[in-house]
Amino acid sequence: MAGSLRSVTDKTFAGEVLTSGKPVLVDFWAEWCGPCRLVAPVLEALAAEHTGKITIVQLNVDENPRTAAEYDVRSIPTLNVYRDGKVVKTVIGARPRHVLEEELGEFLR
Repeated sequence: MAGSLRSVTDKTFAGEVLTSGKPVLVDFWAEWCGPCRLVAPVLEALAAEHTGKITIVQLNVDENPRTAAEYDVRSIPTLNVYRDGKVVKTVIGARPRHVLEEELGEFLR
């Protein structure tokens, strides 16, 4: 599924997400997930438009079950925003772009 969004793994998660100096949105997804495929282009567009404000990455839950379990991800897509190593926002399920922009507004400004 990987488009322009970078992937993180169980091994790289802590270094790329938890220690980042800016907010990081992690898209927990899987190849077989239809709603995940719908939200991916929206996330790619947001990542391109808000490069300096937020980093958006993807984590494939089938290939990286440890991190998904650690953050209690039970349904996908789950979008977690991390700041200073902690989850500060969670959006579960696919949303239209305008809804996602509203829900993530504080991280996009």
